[in-house]
Amino acid sequence: MSKQTKPGTPLITGASIPEKHIDDPLFGMGVAVLAYFLLALMQVFGKLLSDHHHVVEIAFWRNAIALVPFFLYIVLFRDKEILKVKKGAFGAIFARSTFGTLSLIVTFAAFAAMPMADTTAFLFTSSLMLPILCIFFLDERVGKYRWAAILIGLVGAIIMAAPTGAVNSWGITLALSAAVLHAILGTLLRLLGKSESPETITFYFLLTGLLLTAIGMPWVGTIPSAEHIPWLIGLGLSGAAAQFCLSLAFKYAPAALVTIFNYTGIIWATLFGYFIWNDWPSWPIWLGGGVVIISNLFIVWREQRRAADGQITS
Repeated sequence: MSKQTKPGTPLITGASIPEKHIDDPLFGMGVAVLAYFLLALMQVFGKLLSDHHHVVEIAFWRNAIALVPFFLYIVLFRDKEILKVKKGAFGAIFARSTFGTLSLIVTFAAFAAMPMADTTAFLFTSSLMLPILCIFFLDERVGKYRWAAILIGLVGAIIMAAPTGAVNSWGITLALSAAVLHAILGTLLRLLGKSESPETITFYFLLTGLLLTAIGMPWVGTIPSAEHIPWLIGLGLSGAAAQFCLSLAFKYAPAALVTIFNYTGIIWATLFGYFIWNDWPSWPIWLGGGVVIISNLFIVWREQRRAADGQITS
């Protein structure tokens, strides 16, 4: 645990990190890998549906279906603990849920506009933005080595943005906007993970997202066909499982370490894109994405080395 986040230290929400909480980086990294696979699977369903449904509608059904297991659990087991929010944490949960809903819609739009692997590569830049946000919200330090890695990673993003037949400016704008939102979410999850259960965080994210997207349903909603219902179910269940795993990951491992594992998403995105849509990333995506991944891995290595020496991350 970093010097700035000792047990019992008040958070900006008014909540505090419980004394009994102990990080488990290996477990956090394992669930992170699973979470990013599930996110890739969710995006497959979302991209399939985007040819027939509006992205707001897709987000609505994703939240609605994902909430079903939670309501069943509450009713069948009469367990209302999932509904309880610790004092002072409601504002952060609402902020996380609101940003999460916006992020979901923008991400679906990005995947609809570009091939899966291309969009995923641009989303990698969220790992570079996260340390900057942690300076302001988690009181973490970013030293010269991490700043250098961040700048090099941004060069990789510029390489990926080079005009090709597959990448378009609108898709790039959406993907980079989604990356910023993902970084904000990573910061909020790390903040909340020390005081709130993953079940509570996920439940209120889905509930808030359902209510917010329901506002637009009268204008964009359509009745799903029988062919699309299995896709909607897969979308909701994979999305709920991914959010739960992410909450667990950020609870037990540092935000910058967990988010770095989103690079595994390029494997799933490339495979899904190739076998379903016959898409294959162009060389700027491979080159720029590689630069971003290497920058991210350097940050992880640097953090591990500094932690082993008992120093504050730089």
